Amino acid sequence: MIHSQIFSDGRLVSQDLEVEALRLVCADKGLLLWVDLDNPTAEEIKAVLEGVFQFHPLAIEDCVTPSSLPKIEDYEDYLFMVTHAVDYSRTEKFATTELDLFLGKDYLVTFHNAPLRSVATMKERLAKSAGVGPRGPDRLAHTLLDLLVDNYGPVLAELQGELEEIEEIVLSKTSSSEKLVAELLRVRGDFSKLRQIVRPQRDVIDRLARGDSKMIRTKLLPYFRDLRDNLARLEETVTGYHERLMMAFDIYLNKAALEAGKGIKFLTALTAVTLPAVLVGGWYGMNFDHIPELHSPHGYLYACAFTLGTTVLMAIYLKKKEWF
Repeated sequence: MIHSQIFSDGRLVSQDLEVEALRLVCADKGLLLWVDLDNPTAEEIKAVLEGVFQFHPLAIEDCVTPSSLPKIEDYEDYLFMVTHAVDYSRTEKFATTELDLFLGKDYLVTFHNAPLRSVATMKERLAKSAGVGPRGPDRLAHTLLDLLVDNYGPVLAELQGELEEIEEIVLSKTSSSEKLVAELLRVRGDFSKLRQIVRPQRDVIDRLARGDSKMIRTKLLPYFRDLRDNLARLEETVTGYHERLMMAFDIYLNKAALEAGKGIKFLTALTAVTLPAVLVGGWYGMNFDHIPELHSPHGYLYACAFTLGTTVLMAIYLKKKEWF
């Protein structure tokens, strides 16, 4: 689906134009155009990206093909960016949605295959704004990226809640091993995905904040630097949470090893306690006729007393060693 908004002197003058009308708007240098391709068809992609804006084939290929990492490419008269939005709730799996941006001198083109909260919020703000709106595509791009980064906050809050629950379970005396391991691995995967997204995305914004691109006006550089700093803080937070999760995993492994050691210690102690009885029984169980104790009238009592005494002594020794 093709959505479009046209601004003149910071005011919204039209929206959702036909493709042919978009060509005319692009030719008018006094207008600012934002085109949002929301899960477009192949025909819409061809008509807008190739027909109206005539983007480079490699940029269109990168846009259409899903990319796991953010990136930025400078072309002659526009800038191409790949960013990732995140959405997460405990009832659904952690997911990321790619948002591609083509930033020109008089236009901004966004492309995504799934609905995005940041894009929807941006449209609502522009529709409700009674004052002066954006006067440049770089301002539009910054606002959109700022909203995208702001939506990382609820995701981190959800993951922090799950991390704290895991830590409580790990430190508790009773926990289900299979469920805990599955939860640890799942949350670790979520943190790893988030780290893989945040760091490259910070590098992308850093290039814009340094003024490396001619598509970003000088007066907007402080805003992009602030956005870069927000991503840097997010990266530090995600790294800290990941380290806490690894510590919880190490504690779980140590507890599991300790429990296994206790079981082995108990079995070893049980074997040691029964060792005297096994030795005496094995000695007197031999089929030898010439064993003096067999012909003694009190041989049976002597054997029982010796077995019982050595068993008690062994039990007392192991008790002092705290093997029980």
